[in-house]
Amino acid sequence: MANFRTHITVATAGGMLMAYAGWQAQWWPYSQAILIVALVAFGGILPDIDADRSRSIRLIFNILSVPSLVLGVILLESWLTPGMLLLACGGIYFSVRYLAGILFSKLTVHRGIWHSLLAAGLCSLLTAALSFHLLFQPPWLAWSHGAAVLLGFIIHLGLDEIYSVDLEGARLKRSFGTALKLGDSRRPMSNLLMLIATLTLLPWAPPWSVLIELMNQGSLLWR
Repeated sequence: MANFRTHITVATAGGMLMAYAGWQAQWWPYSQAILIVALVAFGGILPDIDADRSRSIRLIFNILSVPSLVLGVILLESWLTPGMLLLACGGIYFSVRYLAGILFSKLTVHRGIWHSLLAAGLCSLLTAALSFHLLFQPPWLAWSHGAAVLLGFIIHLGLDEIYSVDLEGARLKRSFGTALKLGDSRRPMSNLLMLIATLTLLPWAPPWSVLIELMNQGSLLWR
């Protein structure tokens, strides 16, 4: 499989290409282009959230701890005193940064459900929903944020499959087919739970008509 440096480098390059294309098409300003690059890069390491020990899983939960802290402040500030709010947010930050990664590694299997197109769709939809409802971004921009994470996720899965091919020995390694797949064929319950989570998010997604319009514009830009 590809290593951390390869994943983050190629995903960042893909993010720069997406950000530049959208900027040229006047889909977003320069400031948003930087965010697009960051989201694609984040999506490029996100599948390794199921790795027991890796630079990716540490970086992922370090990154997730910041928006979790901000969300905690937004939701709790009207309910708690300043002292209690500080204590609660400290607990949220510690839990996401340190405890969540340990718990996640215990509950998941590397190259399992998180290395699949189903997981890519879930993360993309979740990003779009959070951008739209919590960050109050316009629908077209929220869908763009979701698409950025999706692109990075697929880049990661594609790289893992490419590195599963031994060109010198002209053979396929045992890891071939364990990354770029629809779901986890060995664990049906994981597929079911992730599918339920995805369906639960559907009502919270930005307007689908906007996504269809963006896809049409994207196809025209590609041509």
